[in-house]
Amino acid sequence: MQSVHLITLDPAHFHAALVQKEMYAGVSPLVKVYAPLGLDLTEHLTRVARFNQRAENPTTWELDVHAGPGSLDRMLRDEAPGNVVVLSGRNRSKIERIERSVAHGFHVLADKPWILRSADLPRLEASLNAADEKGVIAYDIMTERYEVTSMLHQELVNTPAVFGTLLPGDPSKPAIYMDSMHRLLKTVAGVPMLRPLEFFDIEEQGEALSDVGTHLVDPLTIVRTSNSSTPAAGPPP
Repeated sequence: MQSVHLITLDPAHFHAALVQKEMYAGVSPLVKVYAPLGLDLTEHLTRVARFNQRAENPTTWELDVHAGPGSLDRMLRDEAPGNVVVLSGRNRSKIERIERSVAHGFHVLADKPWILRSADLPRLEASLNAADEKGVIAYDIMTERYEVTSMLHQELVNTPAVFGTLLPGDPSKPAIYMDSMHRLLKTVAGVPMLRPLEFFDIEEQGEALSDVGTHLVDPLTIVRTSNSSTPAAGPPP
């Protein structure tokens, strides 16, 4: 029996489809999708269809699509929608969808960023606390700390015979330097990606510090040098 039943809610970014790039043991192949009828939905369905139709190691997902307005409310009214909600894009309203999903006892997998304003940090903290109280999981699916190269970085950096010790550094010459470049035009799963209109609206998508910054911060959290008083920074560039 499959214990995980995915629900895709308002997929406005390709991150939601990438959750279904492979099949997983214990995850039902039937996924319910709740979204407004429009380009975001059709693009999501097309991406999943490509995974099912690829020549090498095709997936076998089945989608039960509920298209129309009020997708969050319709999901919450459904008697058996599933147990893991996948959220991507629509960043301005994402924290509300996380709050309400957790309140109804769903696990949540959401891409970054969860919030766009520092004023919403208490809502984020309350959502994580509510998830703990209900015994459900609210995870950021953009994490790199479980990606194999990041795990190898951690092992190397925490092996003094290989890495040595982390230098203190200063603002003019930091001990660790990282950068990230995001492109407007990119290829995802072998296909050029269309950016939705809200991608260009910082009130909806967020500014670089709340979006791209996640890619820089997350790898830094895996490094802990035990033989240095310097705060943990990250793997060598």
